[in-house]
Amino acid sequence: MDTILAPASVGISELKANPTAVLEAAGGQPVAILNRNKPVGYLLSAEAWAKIHELLEDQELVKIARARMADGKKPIRVTLDEL
Repeated sequence: MDTILAPASVGISELKANPTAVLEAAGGQPVAILNRNKPVGYLLSAEAWAKIHELLEDQELVKIARARMADGKKPIRVTLDEL
C-alpha cells in the first residue's frame, strides 16, 4: 500500500473535471492525486510551492556557507555597513 503524504486526496477524474474547485476545497493544504487509489502526484497552491522553494534555496545557501567555512581559510570579519 502506498503512503499518501497529504491531508486530502482526490481522484484524477475529479481533478480533471474542476481543478480550481479541488484547490479551493483544500484550503491551502496539499492534495494527493490518485489514480486507481494510488498516489500519482500532489497538487499544491502557488503559495505552498513558494514556501517550499524558499526552504530549498535556504538549504542550498547553508551548504555553500558550510563548505566555505570548512575550506581552511581564515575568516574575514566585516560589518553590515561595510557590505
